[in-house]
Amino acid sequence: MEIAVQGIKVGIVLAFLIGPVFFTILQTSIERGFWNGLGVVLGVSLSDTLSVIICYLGASQILYNQGLQVYLAYGGGVLIIAIGLYNLLIKSRRTMDKVNIEVSGKKYYRYFIKGFLMNSLTPMVILFWIGTLSFATVELGYTQRNEFIIFFGSVLITVLSTDVLKAYLAGRLRNLITPRLIRIINIVLGITLIVFGIRLLSQGVQLS
Repeated sequence: MEIAVQGIKVGIVLAFLIGPVFFTILQTSIERGFWNGLGVVLGVSLSDTLSVIICYLGASQILYNQGLQVYLAYGGGVLIIAIGLYNLLIKSRRTMDKVNIEVSGKKYYRYFIKGFLMNSLTPMVILFWIGTLSFATVELGYTQRNEFIIFFGSVLITVLSTDVLKAYLAGRLRNLITPRLIRIINIVLGITLIVFGIRLLSQGVQLS
C-alpha cells in the first residue's frame, strides 16, 4: 500500500505537467467529443507504458549494483532539477497556446495514433521517466521487480485516470485555464521537481 501511495503521488505530479499533450487532450475533447478525446488519452497511456518498460529494461542491471546507483542518483537528480528549472524559469514565463489539431476524418484510431505519437516524440517524456526511475530506486529504495510493478502501475493508472477526467471535464476546464493559472502551476511544479532532484542528489552523496 505504501508503494502504491508513493506511485499515486508521482502520478499526480506528472498529471500536472502542462505541454502539448495536455492541450491536445482538452482541445480534442472540446471540438471532437469525449470519445475522440479518450482516444488521445489511451494513445498517450500506451506511450507512457512503453516508455516505462524501456527505461526499466535499460536500467535493470544498474538497479542491483550499489556502485552504479551513485551515478544513477547524480544523473537522475540533475535531470529532475533541470526539468524543474525549465518549468520554473522558462515555461512559467511564456504564454502557452492551445495546440492546433488537424486530424482528417472521424476515425477513432486516428486520435489514438495522434496521442501516441505526440507523447512518444516529446523528449521531456522519456527524460521524466528516467528521472522517476532514478527517484524510485535511490530515494525510495525500490529494487525488486514487484515493487516496480506496483509503483509504476500506480503512477500510470493515476495519470490515465486524471487524463480521462481532463477529457470529460474539458468544456469546464477551458473556462478555468488562464495564462496566469498555467504560470502558477508551472512554478509550483518546477519547485516540486527541484526538491525531488535535490533529495536524489543527497542520496547520491550518502551512497558515495
